[in-house]
Amino acid sequence: MTGDGPSIERPIDKIYLIGFMTAGKTTVARLLAARLGWRAEDVDALIEARERLTIADLFARRGETYFRSVEREIVKLLLPLRHTVVATGGGTFMDPESRQAIGLDGLAIWLDVPLETVIARLPADGRRPLSGDRTQLERLFGARQAVYSLAAFRVDATAPPEATVERILDRLGQGIR
Repeated sequence: MTGDGPSIERPIDKIYLIGFMTAGKTTVARLLAARLGWRAEDVDALIEARERLTIADLFARRGETYFRSVEREIVKLLLPLRHTVVATGGGTFMDPESRQAIGLDGLAIWLDVPLETVIARLPADGRRPLSGDRTQLERLFGARQAVYSLAAFRVDATAPPEATVERILDRLGQGIR
């Protein structure tokens, strides 16, 4: 089920992009959806719209447990949508309930980038609440890698987003409906 296996054979009408912060999930979701003629949804953007707070403010005011519960609810709200590419938050796939829902609803694709790329791409403005401490970031990265590997397949996302989209489309082949 993991990683770099053969292209997908079953028809796909929904894709979830998973991966660590700064992997490019939002950008790739928009570009991929445009190429497929589908809609793009972003879990973090939907959370911010619903809560009327940035992710960083939500973490600061309500904590990670509350944030994860809202994230889980947003994933459930997206389940009925078809012909959609969903950019998940970096921790969405870590939640067993969300991971199960994603696995039953669509195809999870792991956008993988090395830790050095993550660090180089991180904004220094505090928008990423879990990126403040390097040691903590390294631990979080390692823990998430193991769970991300449960995705249907892995795509190296160090290249520009357009190239990542091409890699995904190549892997999907004729499986899109």
